[in-house]
Parts: sequence; C-alpha cells; structure tokens
Amino acid sequence: MKKNILFPTDFSDNAWSAIVYALKLYAEVECKFYFLHSTKMSVSTMSNFSNKLLKVMSENAMKELVELKTMAEVSNANANHEFEIILSSSDIETAVKSSIKKYQIDLMVMGTKGATGAKEFFFGSNTVRIIKKVKGCPILVVPDEFNFVPPKQIAFPTDYTRFYDDKELRPLKDLADLFDSKILPVCILSKDKLTDIQDYNMTMLKNYLEHYNTSFHFMPNYAKKTDEINDFIALLEVDMLAMINYKHSFIESIIKEPIIKKIGFHPIIPFLVISE
Repeated sequence: MKKNILFPTDFSDNAWSAIVYALKLYAEVECKFYFLHSTKMSVSTMSNFSNKLLKVMSENAMKELVELKTMAEVSNANANHEFEIILSSSDIETAVKSSIKKYQIDLMVMGTKGATGAKEFFFGSNTVRIIKKVKGCPILVVPDEFNFVPPKQIAFPTDYTRFYDDKELRPLKDLADLFDSKILPVCILSKDKLTDIQDYNMTMLKNYLEHYNTSFHFMPNYAKKTDEINDFIALLEVDMLAMINYKHSFIESIIKEPIIKKIGFHPIIPFLVISE
C-alpha cells in the first residue's frame, strides 16, 4: 500500500538531511512525498513588510520548493517515489494539521533543528511545537547529518505503567517491517520489581509483538533518564528510537524542561514519536 509522507521544510541543510534519510528508508516502498513550506510570519514582522515584498517572498519560497522537488527527483531517481509541493500561508502547525488531513499522511519526517537552530537545543522550536500540537500522525525526527543505516535494532523505552493498544504500536511495527528489524523494549526500573499493572502491560506488549523479533530489557534507574537511553543506544548498537508521546510520558517531560536541562539529550539516532 502506498505511503504518504510529509516533509515540513525551511530549506535548511538539516531539513534536506532528513529528506535524504527518509528516501533511503523507503527506497523499496511506493511513496508519495509532500514538501511543505509555511510562509507565515508574526504580525510584528509582517508590519515591517509591504504587500509587494511579501508577494516576492512567497514567490521565492515557491521557487525554492520547486528546486527542492527537482533536487529530490534527480538525486533519488526511484520509480517507487513521486513528489508534490505545498506552499502554505498558515502557521506551520496549522499547515501541518491541514496537510495531514487533506493528503492522508502516514508519517511526518523532520530534522532536529532549523536553519537557525542552536546546538544546545533538544529539538528546534518548530519540531517541539509540532510534537506538542500534532496528534494522530507519527513523526520521525532525524539528527543533523545522520548517515543512513538500515534500522536493524529499534529501541522502545517504556515503564509499563501504561497500556499500549495495537493501533498505537502500528507505526513501530510498520518501520520494523521495512528491514525485518528487531524491537527492543527497554524498561527503566524505578523499583526492584514490576507492579502487577506493569507486569500485565508487559505481557500484553509481548502478545502484540509476538510475530516480531524482540528482546526485552531492563535498566537501573539513573538520576537522568536521558543518560540511560543514550547508554542503552550505545550498548546494544541501536539504530532507531521509538516512543509513544502521552500525558506524563518521557517525551512530554523533556519537551517541557527548561532549555538548559535539555542539553543532556541530543537524539543521536532517528527518533520516532508516536502520538496517542
């Protein structure tokens, strides 16, 4: 079945890096890729521009989108793939939500930071806003200049305090199907043993993943969750991280932390964020 994949882009090198990763990830899959750019600016910024200048900026953005599409077609040359461009005057979150609905998007792919992204940020501000606001569509966040390797090992951090249903796990399974990947659920233990609820949720997760190559892991509780996850990635040579974003989840906690605390967690591998 054909996949519809959305690339919000600000024309930065980082955004292009994410596009290249996705084209390789889905090389054997029939896909339609949509390049989305938002020209919306803040009211205070717009007041300094004339209508004529705004029109020129919009025309330039369209020209860049067409060039991006051409570059993808030339560098990719894959009969499985086709490309479309979307220029929106709405803000990026509205443009993304509208595109997901209109084009029945299966996955959104983004870079970790935009053209002006500072190295100390966890994700770029656009990426954080979209993770917070956009529900119902998984988001694959690709680190800057990440060289493609098939995701043969996908880590799935969980504390088993929440029940996952099969629908929520579908994006994880879909990615695992691409390269017959091994799924590695990893539990960060806060106590010596699992509660009855945690034990039940782990059993159900095993049932949902019974047709997949899996390996269940436990890790001691560090002071910083980010250290544990980075250690786990290094220890088991993990190629991709997948997490479900829900209220009080690990993802929610790190995108709410003050920026200074985010320094400890740079996604060093592609990171699949699944909304509940």
